[in-house]
Amino acid sequence: MMNRYVNELITTLESTEIWYRGEQCKSYDEGIGLLVDTFTKHKEYNSQLFFIGNGGSSAIASHMTADYMKNGGMNTYSLYDNAVTTCMGNDYGYEYIFSRPLDFLAREGDLIVAISSSGNSQNIINAIETACVKRASIITFTGFEADNKVKQMGEINVYVPCIKYGIVESIHNLILQQIVDVIMERDGVKF
Repeated sequence: MMNRYVNELITTLESTEIWYRGEQCKSYDEGIGLLVDTFTKHKEYNSQLFFIGNGGSSAIASHMTADYMKNGGMNTYSLYDNAVTTCMGNDYGYEYIFSRPLDFLAREGDLIVAISSSGNSQNIINAIETACVKRASIITFTGFEADNKVKQMGEINVYVPCIKYGIVESIHNLILQQIVDVIMERDGVKF
């Protein structure tokens, strides 16, 4: 039974799609190279990076906020302060917990990384729409159905063709970790 789960994880990882401006990358390596280059560009420009997600995806977003700052040397900003999150939810509604802070904080050229297993969370969709108005770049990580809304909204879209949260979230985490590890190995870590 354990091998079956690991085999499903590996098979799903091998069938994960990375899209750039509506065109699917020819291989996983090409897609990872595109992602590394994109994050590197934002590192060089000292853009702010915002990682957002709900539930397990919020844990990934919070983890990557720390790793991309400490290990990747990037200008990350967390939208997960309890007071800010509950204030936004209380005053504007849960569907605006990311878009309202981005309306205040995001600037042209920043990078929003939206992580959503279903790809249909309204607060993620609203955040992406705000990021578009602000002229920020958008990378999405989704799963479940291929026609999910969020998958259609980024410049780069990583899609995991699976309906199991654990597998989708594990692959999102693995790919994001791979990117920052490549950047860290290339650039070193400043302590």
